[in-house]
Amino acid sequence: MIERISPARTIRGLVNVPGDKSISHRYAMLAGIASGTTEIYNYSTGEDCQSTLSCMSGLGVRYESSEREGRRVLTIHGAGTRSLRAPSEILDAGNSGSTIRMLSGILAAQPFRTEITGDSSLVKRPMGRIIKPLGLMGARIKARDEQFAPLVIDGSPLRAIDYHLPVPSAQVKSCILLAGLYAEGETVVHEAIATRDHTEIALRELGADITIEPRTVRIRGGAELSAKPLVVPGDISSAAFFIVAALMAGDADLTIANVGLNPTRAALLDVLRSMGAAIKLVHIEQVNGELIGTLQVKTSRIKGGVIEGGTTAALIDEIPVLAILGATSKEGLTIRDAAELRVKETDRIATISENLTRMGITVRTTEDSIEIPGYQQFRAAPIASGGDHRIAMAFSIAALSADGECSVEGAEAAAVSFPEFYRLLRDISRN
Repeated sequence: MIERISPARTIRGLVNVPGDKSISHRYAMLAGIASGTTEIYNYSTGEDCQSTLSCMSGLGVRYESSEREGRRVLTIHGAGTRSLRAPSEILDAGNSGSTIRMLSGILAAQPFRTEITGDSSLVKRPMGRIIKPLGLMGARIKARDEQFAPLVIDGSPLRAIDYHLPVPSAQVKSCILLAGLYAEGETVVHEAIATRDHTEIALRELGADITIEPRTVRIRGGAELSAKPLVVPGDISSAAFFIVAALMAGDADLTIANVGLNPTRAALLDVLRSMGAAIKLVHIEQVNGELIGTLQVKTSRIKGGVIEGGTTAALIDEIPVLAILGATSKEGLTIRDAAELRVKETDRIATISENLTRMGITVRTTEDSIEIPGYQQFRAAPIASGGDHRIAMAFSIAALSADGECSVEGAEAAAVSFPEFYRLLRDISRN
């Protein structure tokens, strides 16, 4: 699908972004192995999260979706940690790395064999980072070239491990913690750089025996999870596209309601404010251990700067759209320590560079960095998403500031995380 986007000077209105994708994955998996019926409000509409539901269904978990007082409610019927059944066919994680990596932690402990795979993009992404720690716990996993999906997992009794993450990854950390829920003893995960902690919070909310310390998490196996109502905050990674659109616009006053403000994710707001962004927090509350708030964003003159180290890890999903903002900033933007971008849905360092160049933007890259000088003007050009949802959406925001109409090839990729994206973008954009 090709989406055509015209320049827009004004960004105004109220936006409700879909439920947080990361949290939705986790709630669906944990509700499926909890005892009792869990109602999840504002579950993500993205295709990735539907892949998680499909996999849970394949494991015997029943669920249904309904509307209640204008709100979408996902009801999942769990029967306990030992209730999953052997699937009758191969589980398909689609494009979702979160699904295959985190669910593998649960599958490793089941008393049956499971095969799980994904689409043409997912089967190229590295799985050795979960195969190694799960193997140390006693799991038996076969992979193509010992690294890639499809994965064949022969479930077995697991033992606790004390593991230091070699690469910052919330997905790998979550995989180990979910396996630790079943393991004998106390599983400990250490991380040199703090990553998003949605799994730890959700496990604690549902009754796991878990201890959360700075950069260390401990979980003791054997605890049963108990169902309870869960509310998914709006996805701040989805909100990031509209935040940047408003900051770059000539005239903007945008409100984004009910956004997740978990401290491991809200680094986005801290970084943008440090660069001069006019972002105001007008409401905040805590639900299910997660902070939720409403943001007001206005046109701003952005300074630019450097993103590196732990900040890069915290903002890894937002880097594509921050690169767009960097091109129009005063000082430009340098992003370092970003090698993880090479193994996303596309090689995002390459696809960011390619599309910036198409749009007349000077950019320099290395194996793990992107440098974008400031004070640049986007030119109209055809944009290639490469089937990557974040690339499609980020360069759609760039198109709003171009000197003419742009075409986004493969725009349907946005549906992976944000099916409503183009409709909402049209609603708030004015020439």
